[in-house]
Amino acid sequence: MSTESRWVSDDTREAFLHTESNIKRRVQTAWTGFIQFALRDNVLEVAVGLIIATAFTGVVNSLVSDIILPPISLLPFMSRNLEEKFLILRKGPHYTRPQGYNTRTQAIEDGAVILTYGAFLDQFTNFVGIGVVLYLIANLYGYFSKDSIIRHTIKCAFCRKEISSKAKRCPMCTTWLDGREERETSALSQPSS
Repeated sequence: MSTESRWVSDDTREAFLHTESNIKRRVQTAWTGFIQFALRDNVLEVAVGLIIATAFTGVVNSLVSDIILPPISLLPFMSRNLEEKFLILRKGPHYTRPQGYNTRTQAIEDGAVILTYGAFLDQFTNFVGIGVVLYLIANLYGYFSKDSIIRHTIKCAFCRKEISSKAKRCPMCTTWLDGREERETSALSQPSS
């Protein structure tokens, strides 16, 4: 078969070649854009930060659940694990008076309506534990790097917006915060009285 019999016409061949070059150009442009987006510094920092945060959350959850909460559950008013504490709002059909329900799962399977305050307290304790540990790590980082992660703010005396404590001028109302607007700024001499 000759080359001319494979292609219907030169116009069709040119159209195919033009389409092929357009597709290659679009794919290269999309790939270049993706690489520029994915490999920017802040995107990589966020990705690494999320991975570290996930691992760190597991460690802090283990700290709270396995080390802090067991001694708390030994207190006299805590007869079970904290997450298994609940109140019965409406008993199920198979509720027995002396024993009651031993776990949340038993109560739910029996059709009881329960208020699981222990699970809430467990999650709240985990949240506070993670927050405290992150705060300590941020302070430790600030101590060693001399660059604080924690941004301290003050309220502008004029517009009452939260601004950086290092600001010399409020970005909201443009008031100078060092008192220069309250001082005399006129170059003219004041008449003596």
